[in-house]
Amino acid sequence: MADIAQIKKLRDETGASVSDIRNALDEAGGDQDKARELLAKRGLERAEKKAEREIKAGRVFSYVHHTGTVGATVVLGCETDFVAKTDEFQKLGTELAMQVSSMNPQDVEEFLEQDYIRDPSTTVGGLIKTVVGKLGENIQVKNIKRFEV
Repeated sequence: MADIAQIKKLRDETGASVSDIRNALDEAGGDQDKARELLAKRGLERAEKKAEREIKAGRVFSYVHHTGTVGATVVLGCETDFVAKTDEFQKLGTELAMQVSSMNPQDVEEFLEQDYIRDPSTTVGGLIKTVVGKLGENIQVKNIKRFEV
């Protein structure tokens, strides 16, 4: 049986539901690392299932480098306005705009395949799938644009 401290720690790290965490810890025999891997795998599986769902909401995010010479915008879509207002979605949009500004992808496809600047062990597409797994909605990058003086 998982203890409250383990559940709280994994909840803070992954954003997964308490029941999903409890099930993963039980399946992993209490091993937090194995449970974390199970949660990540299940989140990616959920993301794959949601990929075809219709995008009806979203936000436009921007980032301007502190020098003021480089900036970017990202149009990030999701299924509902409720998710578009969440902190997790807002953080993702800001991170993606910073990625576009830093890495100058030529199109959305190239952008999704880039290594994520804050964690090269995952791609931008992988980062988005992780957030999809947490929020339970399809999330897609609809457009990107980079500006430079």
